[in-house]
Amino acid sequence: MSSTEDFSPAVTGEGVQWAYSTCTGNKKALLIGINYFGTSAELGGCINDVLNLRKFITERWGYDNSNIVALTDDKKVSQLAPTKANILAQLKELVKGAQQNDALFLCYSGHGTQIRDKDGNEIDGQDEVICPVDYKTAGYIDDDVLHEILVKDLPMGCRLTVIFDASCCNSGTALDLLYTYGPDGRILNGANPDDPKKSPADVIYLSGCRDDQTSDDTEYEGRATGALSHAFVDTLTKQPEQSYIDMLKNTRKFLKKNGHTQIPQLSSSHPIDTRLQFII
Repeated sequence: MSSTEDFSPAVTGEGVQWAYSTCTGNKKALLIGINYFGTSAELGGCINDVLNLRKFITERWGYDNSNIVALTDDKKVSQLAPTKANILAQLKELVKGAQQNDALFLCYSGHGTQIRDKDGNEIDGQDEVICPVDYKTAGYIDDDVLHEILVKDLPMGCRLTVIFDASCCNSGTALDLLYTYGPDGRILNGANPDDPKKSPADVIYLSGCRDDQTSDDTEYEGRATGALSHAFVDTLTKQPEQSYIDMLKNTRKFLKKNGHTQIPQLSSSHPIDTRLQFII
C-alpha cells in the first residue's frame, strides 16, 4: 500500500478545534528574497529562490501571478523592497480576508538569527528573528510577531504553507507552532491543549534547519540558490504526489546526498496525519 493516502479534510479533537484545508479556495502567496547587496552579509541565492518558487507554485499548484507579491532587494524582480515596514504590511495583507479551504503560501529567503527572549515564552530563552533589508536601522521581526500576524487569527481550515530558507539561520521554530515531526512521522514534542498559541487553522511550516543549525546558500548547475528551496522544488517536481513524511524524508535525503548537513524541520499548528498527501 502506498504511504500516500487520499486527502481528507477531517476535523478532529473534542468539538471543532481545527480542520485541514482542501486548498480549493483562493490562493495567495508572498515571496521574500533578500540578498543584502553591497554588505558584509551579502547572499547569492535568495532572489533566485523567489523566482524558482514563483515558477513552481504557478505551474504546479495553480497560483495566479496576480495573487503573488514578491519583495526583493533587486528592482528588476520587484518594485517593493523587503524593508521591515513592507514585510509587516504584506504579511498582514497575505492573511487578510482568509477563509476556510483557502491556500496561502509564504517563503522567506534571507538571514535570520536568535536574540534574547523578552517575554519568557521560549524554552531555550531565545527568540528566532528574520532580518529585513533595513534590519540595522529598523530592527528584526521576531517569531512572536510572525505568529501574531500569520497564525493567531487565521480561520479554521485555512492553509498557510511557510518555507524559510537560504542563510536563514536558527529557523527551526520561527513560527512557534506546537507540533514538530520526526523522520518516522511521529510528533517529537508534546503540546499543551491550553497553550495560547494553539490555532484552528491548517498551518504547515518547513524550515531549512534545526534551531541549532544554519541553512546553506549554495549553487546548483552554476546558479545560486538556497539549499532547502532547491531540494523542496526538485523533490516535488520529480514526484508531485507525496505524503507529508515522504516529502520531508526526500527533501532531507536530497540535501544529505548533495553534501549539506542541515536537517529541515516540519512543524504544524495541529497534529497531522503525515501519511496524507502533501498539498499547497
